[in-house]
Amino acid sequence: MDLTFLVTVLIGIIIVLFIIIIVIYNGLISMRNAVKNSWHGIDIQLKRRKDLIPNLVETVKGYSKYEKNLLEEITKIRTALINSDQNVKKSAAADELLSQNLKSLFAVAENYPKLKANENFLKLQYELTNTEDEISAARRIYNNNVRDYNIAIESFPKNILASIFGFLKEDYFTATKEERENVKADFQNLN
Repeated sequence: MDLTFLVTVLIGIIIVLFIIIIVIYNGLISMRNAVKNSWHGIDIQLKRRKDLIPNLVETVKGYSKYEKNLLEEITKIRTALINSDQNVKKSAAADELLSQNLKSLFAVAENYPKLKANENFLKLQYELTNTEDEISAARRIYNNNVRDYNIAIESFPKNILASIFGFLKEDYFTATKEERENVKADFQNLN
């Protein structure tokens, strides 16, 4: 065998390996950016809901002492959601609490026909329901992207390059046990 032939084959193998590394690296970057982009989709919907809450609070104020406590709790949770610093776990926890309290508020509204018929309340309820649907859709997209990304960085041979280049697993946006349970409205302690 000729030495130039061996050098050519070796150079060819190195070039092919280099191209494979580039393709895998760019694929991982693309997947990581899809995760970040889908997180921003959740964040946009959470901000939209956060912006609707003050209007809802003002519309409902004054109907009962119980609602006052509930509205204060919703306002506190909204603040926690604002201060979650783009952290998936903190945002998920605040989001869960906010969803539970909003469900309770809508359940309580059933007891007040005037509030239930109020045009502002109906519009806000529609907007919040629509936003909750958008949040659910954004969560699914985010979790699908996280799944694909995590599988990629754990699968051979991508896992080798992922560890070399510092690609880390992402957290899922998950619902807790309380969020999965049905809301139970307590109408006995309203007065």
